[in-house]
Amino acid sequence: MEKALGKLVEKLKSSGGANLEAVVLYGSAAAGEYHAKHSDLNVLCLVSRAGTKELDALHPAIEWWARQGHPAPFVFTREELRESADIFAIELLDMKQQHRMLLGEDFLATLDVPMNLHRLQVERELRAAWVRLRRGFLLAPRHRPALLDLMLTSVSAFAALFRHALIALGEPPPQGKRAAIERVASLCKESAESFLTILDIREGKLREAQVDVRATLAGYLDLVERVTQEVDRRFASGR
Repeated sequence: MEKALGKLVEKLKSSGGANLEAVVLYGSAAAGEYHAKHSDLNVLCLVSRAGTKELDALHPAIEWWARQGHPAPFVFTREELRESADIFAIELLDMKQQHRMLLGEDFLATLDVPMNLHRLQVERELRAAWVRLRRGFLLAPRHRPALLDLMLTSVSAFAALFRHALIALGEPPPQGKRAAIERVASLCKESAESFLTILDIREGKLREAQVDVRATLAGYLDLVERVTQEVDRRFASGR
């Protein structure tokens, strides 16, 4: 991971020149929860200008990064980032709280994230993610690999939303996926076992063959539904 990130920064510096102000790593890798099989290396580049000429100059470095199997970095100017804070409150709060500078000054330290809009985004995205999960369940073939994949591919997103739901409810930010899942399950008086089982599989602590997939999925769906309902209820009551 470190070697790949170092090479990316060198290529970005070579391509971007003086226009490149900073490069930051965020997401699971910055939070110490990176797993090569399931996690992405998420990178954001801060530039002085983001016109066609400047973006074209960055193309070789970003094309190389994508060929290595990583998502393309986000590219923002400082002003664009500030103006985006009301739309991407969850994403930018995550970056602000869990990031590692690979190049340049820590521009995220002074970024203001409007928490009233963060709360609205949490409520909307949690409900939307629950609807997508339910739709995925309805469409998925009824065999173990498909049902297991439904959970493996969504667990990180739900853990992040659970973490942000807790923040929006005034809870101290939990450190790590497990802490967020366990705390929100406790708050809703539900079991976290299904989610923790999926994390164990992702982390190589448990083999897929050891898991009762249908029972795990039932608990997984139940917790997502319960958290979504509880967040709606608490936000509506102002608690």
